[in-house]
Amino acid sequence: MNVETILKTKGGTVITIRPDATIGEAARTLKRSRIGALVVSENGADVLGIVSERDIVGGLADPARQDSILDAPVSELMTSEVLTCRPEDSVQHCMAVMTERRVRHLPVVRDGQMIGLVSIGDVVKNRLEELESEAGFLRNLIAS
Repeated sequence: MNVETILKTKGGTVITIRPDATIGEAARTLKRSRIGALVVSENGADVLGIVSERDIVGGLADPARQDSILDAPVSELMTSEVLTCRPEDSVQHCMAVMTERRVRHLPVVRDGQMIGLVSIGDVVKNRLEELESEAGFLRNLIAS
């Protein structure tokens, strides 16, 4: 299975935020959308960064910034060096990258433009479905 298979199931919609939006706006968007990260983009296709719940908590935990962090621009807390994947990448490859690099979200990029986003939940769900399918096949093979 590859990333494109996941996108066919979940769709390619990605909730983004502009780099000049405030951290407070980002937090409200995360809560309202019930997601863990926002891709930072000016136009919804170029990936400038990613801001996650973890980034916001880190900013809140900084004593020097606690009082003003919610008014700071997203660009101050976002991760600028974003790991991405391609539609043809395998689910196993994405799981390995996420585990090794301790990230939970990978924007999916084709020809320099974002076409979707996969989360650790997406890849784990896909892998579990694969394993269930293989187990069913083996049960049927044994039973026949």
